[in-house]
Amino acid sequence: MSKHVLVTGGAGYIGSHACKALKAAGYIPVTFDSFITGWKQAVKFGPLEEGCLTDRARLDEVFAKYQPVAVMHFAALSLVGESMKDPAKYWRGNVLASLTLVEAAVAAGCLDFVFSSTCATYGDQDGVILNEDTPQRPINSYGASKRAIEDILANFGASHGLNSVIFRYFNVAGADPEGEIGEQHIPETHLIPLMLDAIDGRRPALTVFGSDYQTPDGTCIRDYVHVSDLVDAHVLGLQWLEAGKGSQVFCLGSGNGFSVREVVARSREVTNRDVPIIEGDRRAGDAAKLVSGSGRAQDVLGWTPSRSDLSVMIADAWRWHQAGDYEY
Repeated sequence: MSKHVLVTGGAGYIGSHACKALKAAGYIPVTFDSFITGWKQAVKFGPLEEGCLTDRARLDEVFAKYQPVAVMHFAALSLVGESMKDPAKYWRGNVLASLTLVEAAVAAGCLDFVFSSTCATYGDQDGVILNEDTPQRPINSYGASKRAIEDILANFGASHGLNSVIFRYFNVAGADPEGEIGEQHIPETHLIPLMLDAIDGRRPALTVFGSDYQTPDGTCIRDYVHVSDLVDAHVLGLQWLEAGKGSQVFCLGSGNGFSVREVVARSREVTNRDVPIIEGDRRAGDAAKLVSGSGRAQDVLGWTPSRSDLSVMIADAWRWHQAGDYEY
């Protein structure tokens, strides 16, 4: 008999890919989504339950209905700039919502929890390969809210036996290689889809935010990981918990940093098209360089990313983009 896994944000970019990976691994993913940013057409791999994470009664109802063996928590507000302008929105929408979810899970006896955290908890630590032991010094409310949720999980682990696997990951890119799902946000804020929009005329140009950072070409450097590789790690994290191995934190990335200009140049090679550029000012809260060390995930979980080459990620995203199906 297949086991149910409650996937919050399962109608979003990463959550929908996680649902596909869970189904392939023999689980039944139950999407729980408010559709503030998610898409109903992306829910293809299991049941759908609509609701808000701050609605404890609704959560209790869903836990009772499916009796999931675990929670995979993706739902979050994630715009760095917005979090700088409206921190209260992020403390309510991320921290309060997650606290309510954790309380409902514990009350239902669902004590395995996989959490989607972020490298934004580290803040701006240039010249450092970020790993699980790097001090967390968030410089925006988004990163601070995610760090607070990590603390909530640790506290409930000590008091209620909640077991959690926390993934701090870097810039997620690409699309399902089979073309069933892909990346779509409104507003779109991620570099690669913005760039592809500019390439095919869906927007006038790509704005490069800041060209005076202390990096070789002046633009921000980021580590990119393929969404399919990322969700494979989440399934491994779930299986780690099911095996009773206890709480753990893992960084997920490729270990390679690419500047905005390097990503643009690689996109020109992959698509054989020019990228129109507008030079913009820095955005508040943006770190100059974020690069991951993912050795623990590879050594401990046996995670072997296979598609996190930058050209592959861009090519998968471009294929999805050209198909036109991504406009849910």
